[in-house]
Amino acid sequence: MSRYTGPVCRLCRRETAASKTGEKIKLFLKGDRCLSKKCAVERRGTAPGQKTQGKPSRQKISEYGRQLREKQKMRRYYGVHETQFENYFREAARVPGQTGRTFLQLLERRLDNVIYRMNLASSRAQARQLVTHRHFRINGRIVNIPSYLMKAGDVVTIGERSSKSPLLQSNLEYVKNRNHPDWLEWNDQENAIKVAALPSREQIDTPVNEQLIVEYYSR
Repeated sequence: MSRYTGPVCRLCRRETAASKTGEKIKLFLKGDRCLSKKCAVERRGTAPGQKTQGKPSRQKISEYGRQLREKQKMRRYYGVHETQFENYFREAARVPGQTGRTFLQLLERRLDNVIYRMNLASSRAQARQLVTHRHFRINGRIVNIPSYLMKAGDVVTIGERSSKSPLLQSNLEYVKNRNHPDWLEWNDQENAIKVAALPSREQIDTPVNEQLIVEYYSR
């Protein structure tokens, strides 16, 4: 299945409309632009589609529907394909312990997510593009696979020629002024990221209920 290339704001509006609490759910598929007042979720919190314009959703969501929506929200949040997402779950299910936490940990360990978490990219989509264009090295070796799973102790550096890119130079300024997860360390002198440890559930701020996703795949 090809990657979704349509209007990404529709995806956030769909999740917001399905939320029982009425909170505005943003997947930050456009990075910082999702924080502006022009965000579609801020202007129109209804589900996408002409029939829903200005009308609150009255449809009752079943338990299966809640599980499906949570799965879709998490998959879109990390920007992975359906088959790839299911493969991550199967891999997590084989590991002893809580499947949901291991599942989230696998997604957090993706190279494109690590680049995004360290603010070297404004969105995960931009992070995937930067990785594909061979801008980063892991332990001194060029890696152009966004789904590469990082391990504790791995070090990500920017290529010498890539460090002169105007985009990466501007993103490096964000790294200095913004917070980053505790399981990642930033070396300001070498412009390098080190995976200090694998992330725990408390260190992952992804707004999902992973137990619903475990129940979805355990049907």
